[in-house]
Amino acid sequence: MEKTERQRTEILQALSHFTVPSSSAKIAECLEAAGCQLSERAVRLYLNQLTTDGLAAAHGRRGHLITEQGLAELRGARVVERLGFLSAKIDQMAFQMTFDLATRTGSVVVNVSLVDPQHLIACADEIGQAFARGYTMGNRLALLAPRETLGTLTVPAGRVGLCTVCSITLNGVLLKHGIPATSRFGGLLQLRGGQPTRFVELIHYDGTTIDPLEVFVRSGMTAYRDAIRNGNGLIGASFRELPADSRERVLNLSDHLTAIGLGGLLEVGLPGQSVLGLSVNDGRIGAAVVGGLNPVAVLTEHDHRVECRALAGLLDYQRLFPYEELPRALRTRLR
Repeated sequence: MEKTERQRTEILQALSHFTVPSSSAKIAECLEAAGCQLSERAVRLYLNQLTTDGLAAAHGRRGHLITEQGLAELRGARVVERLGFLSAKIDQMAFQMTFDLATRTGSVVVNVSLVDPQHLIACADEIGQAFARGYTMGNRLALLAPRETLGTLTVPAGRVGLCTVCSITLNGVLLKHGIPATSRFGGLLQLRGGQPTRFVELIHYDGTTIDPLEVFVRSGMTAYRDAIRNGNGLIGASFRELPADSRERVLNLSDHLTAIGLGGLLEVGLPGQSVLGLSVNDGRIGAAVVGGLNPVAVLTEHDHRVECRALAGLLDYQRLFPYEELPRALRTRLR
């Protein structure tokens, strides 16, 4: 049974690589290249069963395609193998980022949240207050129009894509200045009187296949509107470790990033010193960074339907505009 399930998963994995219907012969070749030996006849039998189960769709003599149900099945089957994938994606996107701090040009990492534009208009004032209080990553955002594409994401009709600066942008800037950052946790940060006090919930990046802040925002665990109203609440934040000797350079770079609307450092510790209740390894310093998805929590706390995509892609810095311009930008998109 275990062998059968493994082979079904291998065939689904092979199918997921094809964008057009593929024959059993092509799939067998793909499997062989991946080190899985299955005859064309065996593949054909598996495909018939996968089609019966709704995980693949037959297209006559042209072959088979994986279905949405099949993709969901594949994600579930590969969940253990995908542990650590998020950390790898963080490092990859930080490396791929092209933003140059001196010239203010190039791409930054953004999150994209698909929202009803009318809901966004209704919450624009509260979102603006969140930016004004500094509970967001920087003070800039962008909008994607319906049917516009970023990475693998396409904005559906009737929605807009709210792009917020991802905190991994900080990793990318630090990396380009010779400072490696290790993202350890994403969590909920408690605020009292507008000041961060401690992390109350944590998810380790190496132990999840979903961005931690996506989890907290979608599940309604934030108390973001309370933070806006009186400075007492729960907001998304993340925790990094940096080389101990880099502290002064990190603070200097943070000041420059804040000046151009990309700041997000909440607190930087001293070597060996805990930060907001979290200890650090020897030879390292800890840093708390505000969450890039935080503005979207305003919408979810109003029970508006939002589809969040953390680390959605790379966007040119010039596409970002100050948060004060959000109402005007929305009116332009809705014309």
